[in-house]
Amino acid sequence: MGNGKVVLLYGAAGGVGQIMARWAKHLGAHVIGVVTKDKIEVARSAGCDDVLVWGADDVSAEVARLTNGKKADVVYDPIGRDTFEASLDSLRSRGMFVSFGASSGVPPAVTVDTLNKKGSLFLTRPSIFAYTADADEYRDRAQDVLSAVATGIIKPSIWKTFPFVDVVQAHAAIESRQSAGAVVLKL
Repeated sequence: MGNGKVVLLYGAAGGVGQIMARWAKHLGAHVIGVVTKDKIEVARSAGCDDVLVWGADDVSAEVARLTNGKKADVVYDPIGRDTFEASLDSLRSRGMFVSFGASSGVPPAVTVDTLNKKGSLFLTRPSIFAYTADADEYRDRAQDVLSAVATGIIKPSIWKTFPFVDVVQAHAAIESRQSAGAVVLKL
């Protein structure tokens, strides 16, 4: 991901997005974050080089403009249905699309021919189960994250702590995209 690779990251102001933006910057990537209009500064402070506003900016056109037509090497998309087409259209030839969430609904089915027509794209839908099936690999990846925290590469950002009895309000804050960082439930 490093060496000047362009990363397009939706939800760059969220808990996972902030971690990903900081890590990508550490690896030398140029990070373009996509957020709602009230979270531009959060995304910038997380390390995004450029920030686009979902619903106000034409994401794929802006990615093309910001990269002088080269587009993104990889797109990380936790949103799903609403951002799927813009994600595909933001990728360079042979780019990688990582669809890992569905906050707006399940992404639509895509044909192999579509991936070919858009430039021989790679598409993956990773699952936590595939990455935690092997205990040794899971420990190694967890240690990578803990080391990155210890060295300051990633800085956990807690947006708000809710008492466990307020789990419904915590969930509502996440669903409504009010949160700008991790939401913690406390017993």
